[in-house]
Order: sequence, then structure tokens, then C-alpha cells
Amino acid sequence: MTFGFAPSSAASLSTSTSATSATRLLEPAEWAAAGIPLLRNPREVVSGLHSRHRPRPATAIVAVLDPEERVRASASFTRRQASADGWMFRNALLAQLRRVIPHDLRLRTPVRTAVLLYCRDGDARWTEEDGAWMWGLRDACTLHGLRCGAYITLTRDGWQVLGEGRGGRRPHADSTPEPFALSEAPPPLPRTGGAASEVLRRAAAR
Repeated sequence: MTFGFAPSSAASLSTSTSATSATRLLEPAEWAAAGIPLLRNPREVVSGLHSRHRPRPATAIVAVLDPEERVRASASFTRRQASADGWMFRNALLAQLRRVIPHDLRLRTPVRTAVLLYCRDGDARWTEEDGAWMWGLRDACTLHGLRCGAYITLTRDGWQVLGEGRGGRRPHADSTPEPFALSEAPPPLPRTGGAASEVLRRAAAR
């Protein structure tokens, strides 16, 4: 005769929930293979969001960029102390997007791109929490009619665009934000004389 213990229904539910949560994340290779559009000037985007929101560890910043990579809307919020789950992150990101910008579901092809900057402790190496944020960002973009853009981590070592290998030392999690006007200064007008220069000056004055 053999004696044993049958797993309780609570234990089975817990195991099932953990297994489901584990599938709601993206590995770096999956993210790189998803065709995420590259940022032309990631440091400018990072510096601008850092100046706007002054994030501390556990702060997420979601921003919507137009085709010229200008920030059209952004929102920041603090991650709740709970398990890293892509579905929960998706819902949090979607709530912020709905609050700050209309959806683009009416468009056949998305023209605006959402990027996510997450300030956290630890080093720049990928974690399961990062994978859950990636899953959440991709799903939130689909539901809001946006292109899924870069996922960027900000730590005390600096910033890094995960899946691309691009990063820098400043800004970092403890750095003082750059003056907002400097981080998003408009491009200078061309230094040409004549009528073309006068037209540009008048357009700028408007």
C-alpha cells in the first residue's frame, strides 16, 4: 500500500498562476526579433523624459512619440510592490495611455510610437521584471493602436535600450535632470542669407 499527499486546490491554483505569469514576459531574443523600431537619438529621448518626470527607482514613464520622435504625451507612475506580471503591467500602461492621448485604432497602420523608460535598482542586465514590462508594453500598444517602441532601463549605472545594446552613463537613476529647455531645444535655423532666411525667421516668429 502506498501513502501520499494529494496537492491541495490552493497549491494547484498557485502553481497554475505562476506558470501563466511566466509566459507573460518576453526574452531579449524575442524582443529583438519583434522588429521594434530603433530610436534615432535615444539619449535625447531619455534626457527629455528624465527632465520631465525626474524618476526614482520603481518609476515607469510611458511616452508617445510622433514620426519625428517628438514627445506628444507622457505619463509616469510608481510600480506597486507585487509580482512582476506582464498582464498587470499592460493594464497599468494602458490606463496611462488612455489618460494622456487618444487611441489610433482607426488607422490601418500606426504612425505614433510608445516607448517605456523604467527606473529601477540593480544593474543593466535583463531581468524577468524587464521581460514582463516588455510584454506589457507590446500588448498595451496593440490595444491602443500604437507602434511598440523601445524599452529603456535607467539604473545607477546609466541608461540602456534593451535588445539593442545602446546606452550611456548619463542620465542615471541618481543624476540631476538637465534643464528642460536644453534637453529639448529646437534645432537652429539654417544660417543662410537672402529671402529664404527671411521666410524662416517669419515662420519662427509665428
